[in-house]
Amino acid sequence: MRYRRLWLLWLSVVGPAILAGSALYGYVFIAGAPQLDAIGGQAIPGLDFKLESFQSQAMGTLRQYGVILPPGYAQHPQQNYPVIFLLHGGHDGVTAYDQKYAIASVLHQLYGQKKLPPSIVIMPDGNDRRGSSPLWDPQYFDGPNGKVGTLIGTELVQVVKSRYRTAHDPEQWAMGGISSGGWGAVNIGLRHLDHFKTLFSLSGYFTDPSGAHNSPEQFISQLPAQDLQGLRIYLAAGKNREDTFFRHSSHRFHQTLNQLKIDHVLAVFPGGHGLSGPDVGWNFFHRHLSDALSFVGHPVQPHGSPPSSAASRG
Repeated sequence: MRYRRLWLLWLSVVGPAILAGSALYGYVFIAGAPQLDAIGGQAIPGLDFKLESFQSQAMGTLRQYGVILPPGYAQHPQQNYPVIFLLHGGHDGVTAYDQKYAIASVLHQLYGQKKLPPSIVIMPDGNDRRGSSPLWDPQYFDGPNGKVGTLIGTELVQVVKSRYRTAHDPEQWAMGGISSGGWGAVNIGLRHLDHFKTLFSLSGYFTDPSGAHNSPEQFISQLPAQDLQGLRIYLAAGKNREDTFFRHSSHRFHQTLNQLKIDHVLAVFPGGHGLSGPDVGWNFFHRHLSDALSFVGHPVQPHGSPPSSAASRG
């Protein structure tokens, strides 16, 4: 009888811990682990990925970012260009969009189809002082592990403006990202609406464990109505089981945006987070970057096309 009680006690205490650990492992393994069938970078003439660096006071160190300049940038010295910031997700870094998501091929296609005007594309290293790990997402805010929000939303904006011929109108500046980068783009972007008026998230989330201050679903309602004028947001998530959390979070944020009457699109596609397959993981993000960037490019294209697969528009 005593052994039966000990066994029941073990099940009641250790069992839930094992289940919780399994759930965490499943999330890490599916949403954050290296993928088995990465697309890989594709060299596109005129769309070269370059690594640059700058000294960050916010982080107290040298920080990197990737940049792809628009075709013909050097040949048109009087022209200013729209700017797009792309934030990576967890277990990623500054080269992710080049080496994993084949961003150059996406840009090449969209430029050729006139769905996106030639733009200056900036890909920051968004990791905080802890570095990159599948055990945590980057903290895209000013917190105990570094001032990543200031790094991207203030410092890097000024660096880009000083180094490149950028458009002056915030309607021609966009920021977006994948997974935790989607959350980060909206979280940072809402604090810098004087710089960014278009935001997008691919399989992101909109509530953060750090609290309501870094949870766009709650934070956006605290902003003055005049600050939200001209704001446009694109949301997308996958239909598969691994994307359940991200899909539900996107739907809740979609409802909040409807209540605030903010121009936005919510799209739900087959696939989502995962390890391999044509509609999951890096392949999912590569494919649907095209939809998000078409949304970015639509208002500045006189005859541009809206996103092809949007499920609903707010």
